[in-house]
Formats: sequence, structure tokens, C-alpha cells
Amino acid sequence: MKVRYSYLPQQFADPDPILEEIRSVVMKGDFTLGARVEEFEEKFADLIGTRYAVGVNSGTDALMLSLKALGVGHGDEVITAANTFIATVGAINALGARPVFVDVTPYYTMDVSQVASAITPRTKAVVPVHYTGEPVDMRPLIDVCEQHDLPIVEDACQSILAEYEGKRAGTFGEAAGFSLHPLKNLNVWGDSGMIVTDSVDHARMLRLIRNHGMKSRDEIEILGYNSRLDTVQAVVGNALVDQVPDITASRIENASVYDAAFSSLEGIQLPPRRENVRQVYHLYVVYAQNRDELHTHLLENGVSAKIHYPIPLFLQEGLSHLGYKPGDFPETERQAGSIITLPVDQHLEPAQLHRVIEVVEAFYAR
Repeated sequence: MKVRYSYLPQQFADPDPILEEIRSVVMKGDFTLGARVEEFEEKFADLIGTRYAVGVNSGTDALMLSLKALGVGHGDEVITAANTFIATVGAINALGARPVFVDVTPYYTMDVSQVASAITPRTKAVVPVHYTGEPVDMRPLIDVCEQHDLPIVEDACQSILAEYEGKRAGTFGEAAGFSLHPLKNLNVWGDSGMIVTDSVDHARMLRLIRNHGMKSRDEIEILGYNSRLDTVQAVVGNALVDQVPDITASRIENASVYDAAFSSLEGIQLPPRRENVRQVYHLYVVYAQNRDELHTHLLENGVSAKIHYPIPLFLQEGLSHLGYKPGDFPETERQAGSIITLPVDQHLEPAQLHRVIEVVEAFYAR
């Protein structure tokens, strides 16, 4: 039995209802910031629990535009987690700002205790990353940021409906960015993103920035970008947004099956499972002895496991100008050498979950 990683063929096995909605958009010619975009924004804001949502063309732009709206620019510094995906850093760099890393916890998210020592007179914002679907410790982070008068822009790209102390990821900072990439828990048919905020002024600025700075067809208030959420993608989002609670519940249930099997398996170590968070498992990640050999074994036995990510960002050639070196972020490096990601999506059958478990157990029984 093979266990695939991408579930898209199953999720969109019957695309006709979505295609009919797209046909309606085509017939009306409502392609740019159309009515379906506004509808999706309203549904998304309701889902997260914020006053506003602003659709943009990627999760990366969701972060970049949020920082831009706060005035982050050339020469500024933005603190973020050392283990994040390149998009977080790319958003900071695109504004001419410098990413400043802090190490992470054993549950993969920013070590908030290190943030204060990373703050300098150039620090303009902090971007906590709710990585894998696991929320950052937001209460102490908010305390630090309030003491230094620093805004928070949450990277919630992997964490739709995740919660910290009963409050949803994306509702703690000045703004938050979400990704709608095809493999996210809420996905569309390409690259798209969403920004959420409770600030009417921030929402207004974001809508200007995403659309060339135009406040009307003939008036340019500021210099902005072209980062609009496509109406066609909004159609897909509208078709799926109501499914997100069920998608989330299925992923959590699948993760619990893995946890029960792996909690006593020698060779696998689960990350801490905290009672005050709701992990939504965009990724199911565990620590594994002989990780690379296990990865090969899984692939050879039909299980499409992945590694996120074997080379930490701060050791990548493209970021060498930041001046970081091996040993600067030991927990991030430990994770890069020992964590593995197993399929956990909502379309997995029980037999597939147990096949993954069986293959892992067989590896460590050798």
C-alpha cells in the first residue's frame, strides 16, 4: 500500500461545482477585486475572528505588505524564528530590512525568552511563526513587545484555526499573514494569501498597498504594489472555507492516532504536547533517530515522508551575508538533523495511517 503526501487529486476529484462558479466569473468579466473576493474576505475574517481580512496574491506578500503598512523599510531589523521557511525571510528582505533570528523551542516555534536580547535600536517589528500549525507562546511575547513598543505581525501561514490559550492564531498582533498555497489546510488552485487585522487604519492601508496605492481609478494616494487576490482563486476559497473546521478536526484526529502509536516507540520522540494550545497539524513532525535512514526506508516502502528542512536558513548560501555560523542556533540545527514529516491530511484512510505506523515500527525493529 502506498501512502502519498499530496491529497489534491482527492480533494478536487469533482471540480465541476467550482468550475461552474468560475464560468460565472468569466461570463461577467469580474476578474480583478471582484465580488467573490469581497465575499471570501468576509468569510475568512469571520473564520479567524477578526474585523477585517484583505486578500493578496501569496502568503509571502501577506507578510511583506503587513510589515510595509507598519513602516518597515530599508535598514530596519525584524526579529523572527531561525527555523522558518524562506518566505518569512523573503518578505522581510523585500522591504530592505534585515532578518534577525532567534532560536526555537523543542515544539518548533520561536523561543520567546530570546527575543529581548535580540532587540536593537533598529528593530522595527517581530514576526513569530506559528510553525507546523503550533502556536508561539504569545502571552510572554506580547509582554516583551509592549515593553519595547514593537508591533507583532504573525506568520500564521501554516496555522489556520490554531489556538493559544483559547485565542486563535492571527488575532494577537497588529496583523497576521495566512497562505492559501495548494497544500495548506485551506487552499486554492495556486498562490494566494490573506491578511487579517482588527485595525481599520491598517486594513485601509493594506488595501491601498495591494492595488498600486490607488484610492480610486484615477487617484494614487501612495506608491504600492500589484498584489491582488485573483477573483478566480476567491471562488475556490469560498468553496472550501466552510470545510476548514472539519478539515482541522480530521488532521487532529489523525495526529492523535500517530501519537498513540509513537509515544512509546523507541527511536521516535514526540515534541511536547502543550495543554494550552490547539495544534492544527499543517505538518505532523517528530524527532527520529537515524532520521535519514528512516526517510529512505519510508520512501522505499511507499510512504511519502518529507523533511522540513535539512539545511537551516541561517546556514544557506543565499543568507550568508547575515553573518550567522554553525552553533548560533543549536535547537534549530538539532531539529534540522533529526525531524521528519509524515502524511497527516484529512483524506487519509485509517489503513493508510496504520501503514505509516507499520513501516516506522518495522524500521526500528530491525
